[in-house]
Amino acid sequence: MNPDIVIVTLNPAIDQTIFLDALTPGHVHRAKKVTLNAGGKGVNVASCLADWKAGSITLAGVIGDDNRSIFEGLCGEKHLDDLMIRIPGETRTNIKLVHDDETTDINLPGLPIPAEALSASLAIIKDCAKDNAILLLAGSLPPGVAPTIYAELIAQLRPTGARIVLDTSGAPLAAVLGGDAMPACIKPNRAELEEFCGHALPMQADLIGAAQSLRARGIELVVISLGADGALFVGEQTLHASLPAIRAASTVGAGDAMVAGIIASLAANAALESTARLATAFAAAKLGQAGPNLPARDIINSLAVQVKIKILEEAKP
Repeated sequence: MNPDIVIVTLNPAIDQTIFLDALTPGHVHRAKKVTLNAGGKGVNVASCLADWKAGSITLAGVIGDDNRSIFEGLCGEKHLDDLMIRIPGETRTNIKLVHDDETTDINLPGLPIPAEALSASLAIIKDCAKDNAILLLAGSLPPGVAPTIYAELIAQLRPTGARIVLDTSGAPLAAVLGGDAMPACIKPNRAELEEFCGHALPMQADLIGAAQSLRARGIELVVISLGADGALFVGEQTLHASLPAIRAASTVGAGDAMVAGIIASLAANAALESTARLATAFAAAKLGQAGPNLPARDIINSLAVQVKIKILEEAKP
């Protein structure tokens, strides 16, 4: 039986994706197409996991009451357990400008969360964190929420036996990695890991060294996404996984799809190479889809077979 999967999203967004022929600063543009989707890291991950039919998936966090229908519609369509707290106001809109297979992101600040609503949401999250559950702490934090909140949650929830995955950046990531209680898995990209380390990591060996230092402090799996160059998976072995370039319908959410693939693999207790294949296939499959969606399971499985795996370090006995 698959473990429960709980996705925590305190700063979700509605993704407004605008497709353009070109983008020139200071000029007037006419959009070819505009789409609106419930989004933000956590929502994207939950949606991809639902498409994969990964099991029982709960969304916890906070959304604005004034534009809640787009999130409620997604939860209903994809059979997500909706435990999100509603507060007055509108969930933020993030703008994605897509042109020439590139995406320019304009992320707006989130909706401030009243103290009582935050406390109610945290109580729900703690109640969901049961033995063997997989818990994702995802995304940025809205104004007024302390950057230490993920670190505090991990310290409180690790004793429950829940396997915690962290996908964030900046101050919230630094607060976790600077503390004592570590998540089971993190997935920074190169820039996010460099920001935490305080210096450039130009070579593959530099990235692996940084990941191994984090593993020595208790993180079981460090995945470093490298965009078109694939990803490094640093666990009991160190692997590099990649796929040939795929033409992107939209790059929005590809990194989130990789996180979904990691979580799906954790839920199946998959070996590291299988995890690398599935997570890379999720990310590649997402490039061919607009909105927070994955294609059919057989397409993802076909991509997973094509993933090139290079073993960089064997498991230590």
